[in-house]
Order: sequence, then structure tokens, then C-alpha cells
Amino acid sequence: MEDSELNRDLLVQIFEHSYDIEVASDGHSAVRVAASERPDLILMDIGLPGLNGLDAVRAIRARKLDVPVIAVSSLVMPGDRERALEAGCDAFVSKPIDDVALVELVDRLVTT
Repeated sequence: MEDSELNRDLLVQIFEHSYDIEVASDGHSAVRVAASERPDLILMDIGLPGLNGLDAVRAIRARKLDVPVIAVSSLVMPGDRERALEAGCDAFVSKPIDDVALVELVDRLVTT
């Protein structure tokens, strides 16, 4: 789930040949998509409009959806990773994204 169209397109290009992709551009849509599609993994931008990414993850966890979530953020301040993990994320990745490392992380989380 990513609010920037450019970043969404980049993530889709990275994963479209290996995975079926669903996208959402805001936190409320992210929760709806997660509940209806039951994805194998979620990439969650922290800075989503409306319902922010961490609150969206909390809402997904409150619905008892057992899906790995990777927080993605360009705003990397001390404590951001810890806040993401406390909200229910399984991993934290900062932007700009290292494509190779992200693919390895996604593959590892999806296969465990």
C-alpha cells in the first residue's frame, strides 16, 4: 500500500512477475483490500493519507489477519522502526528501497 503513484509503480514492477499484486493508495483502502483479498504479504507505506500506515496495520491486526507486513518509509527518524514493529509490522524498510534486499526479505517472509 503506497500513496505515491511513482513508488507504487516501482514496487509493482519489482514484484509483478513473481506475485499477484493488489494496490491501495490510502490507509482505509489498505485495510479493506487486506480484509477482502487476504494477501500473502503487505508492503505498507507509513505516510499514507487519511488513516496512516501504522494505524492501518493496527486495524489489520485487530481483524486478526495473520499476514506479514513490511513497513516502508522515507521518514526515518530515531524510533520509527520500533514504532512500526510495535504497531504489528514484521519488518521495516527505509526509502530509497534496495530492490535486491527487499525482494529477498519478501521471499523470506512469504515462504515462512
